[in-house]
Amino acid sequence: MNNLINLAKHIPTPDASLTVAYTPIRLPMPGRQPLELRLTAPASGGDLPIILLSHGFGPSNYIPSKDGYAPLAQFWAERGFVVIQPTHASSRVGGLPPGSAGGPFFWRQRVEEMKVILDHLAEIERQAPAVAGRMDHARIAAVGHSLGGHTVGLLLGAQLDGESFSEPRISAGILLTTPGRGGKDMNPESAERFPFFDVDFSTLTTQSLVVCGDMDNPRFSSRGPEWHADAFHDAPGAAAMLTMHGVGHGLGGIAALDAKETETEAPDVLEATRRLTLAWLQTALGQDKGAWPRVCSVLQSEAGSLASATEKAP
Repeated sequence: MNNLINLAKHIPTPDASLTVAYTPIRLPMPGRQPLELRLTAPASGGDLPIILLSHGFGPSNYIPSKDGYAPLAQFWAERGFVVIQPTHASSRVGGLPPGSAGGPFFWRQRVEEMKVILDHLAEIERQAPAVAGRMDHARIAAVGHSLGGHTVGLLLGAQLDGESFSEPRISAGILLTTPGRGGKDMNPESAERFPFFDVDFSTLTTQSLVVCGDMDNPRFSSRGPEWHADAFHDAPGAAAMLTMHGVGHGLGGIAALDAKETETEAPDVLEATRRLTLAWLQTALGQDKGAWPRVCSVLQSEAGSLASATEKAP
């Protein structure tokens, strides 16, 4: 029950169930400090699909770590998913020193950290005994916000300078307000500072959902909010896009309400973001094949002012 939710309540979603959480789970990383994770999962049930959630490079001192994004992580876990969140090397709290090789953005290390999680699922289960034997290692999605979307895009198949970072163990992905095309599509200062944004989305073939905010005006490009939709237009695997209305880069509060990342607090749009992304994940990972079509139909009626869905022709 949320008294701040009005239109989003018309978007169907399962009831919440009890969850358990483990933090910090620690995984070894050669030559550096361990990778710390948070795991949130349903307290019961088996064959649970896995979501890897990659945080962005936002201005908050605490929220971008493994303990952020509770509005998404908790919501998905309460409805049948195991959500694993790393504290990436780029985290202001708990990350590597920003002056280290690859810093401060550590884009290569972030990709490697996600792969280390997949390499150590058995060890994660050992450290989180309540989920041992209950995770479905064959159904894995990756979700990333902002710089995390860049990280996940590479794992889904996007290439940088012809180099592939594709991870076949990930079968679905969501890109939340992801950077668009680099190079000439950015202003000169940003293109120089972020050369790793110049990715080729045409090789991204993993089934994906792109999520944008229609007020998300990037400081990196003069193209406006449409810059964040480039992955949808360029990636063969990106068959669907959600445009959330009246919000910017924080999509109404996915990092947390009152966080510095949340330039516009919009609880109704945030709730719509949670329900719509959940439905897409349910359909993409085979939990409920009808979930995504059902929520899209509601966007044609009661909840249409909150978001719009665009799908490519088959």
